[in-house]
Amino acid sequence: MKAIFNKFKTGLLLLILSASFMLVSCSKDDELEIQNDFPFEVNVMPIPKDVANGQTIEIRITIQRTGNYSNTQYYLRYFQFDGQGTLRYYDDAPYLPNDLYSLPTEQFRLYYTSNSIVSQAFDVWISDSFGNEKQLSFQFNNSN
Repeated sequence: MKAIFNKFKTGLLLLILSASFMLVSCSKDDELEIQNDFPFEVNVMPIPKDVANGQTIEIRITIQRTGNYSNTQYYLRYFQFDGQGTLRYYDDAPYLPNDLYSLPTEQFRLYYTSNSIVSQAFDVWISDSFGNEKQLSFQFNNSN
């Protein structure tokens, strides 16, 4: 009878130790982390250096993710600081300076139309829903 009791005690002790070990190993500090904030790069196809007043040029842009989180949203804003012109997404209305616009895809085309007889320059900022941001600078000489 004593042998059965000792085996029961040993089994119960092992069960308690196993449960304690599992509780300690599953503490909040060791929770599984799911990464959803991935940096990105922006690639721009070559564009002309000269643009004439009234001329429209195409700017092809691709956002290159370093990881993939399906709920990431991308945004664009721009500011023109030299010359005059309009920037638009495909056939949409021209963007307003410093307003934030949602980008529906990671590969897209912008169209810049010159309204100036002097050189022009503007910056485009592309950001994601996690605060990562890339700045693109564009400069065009006037071609007569």
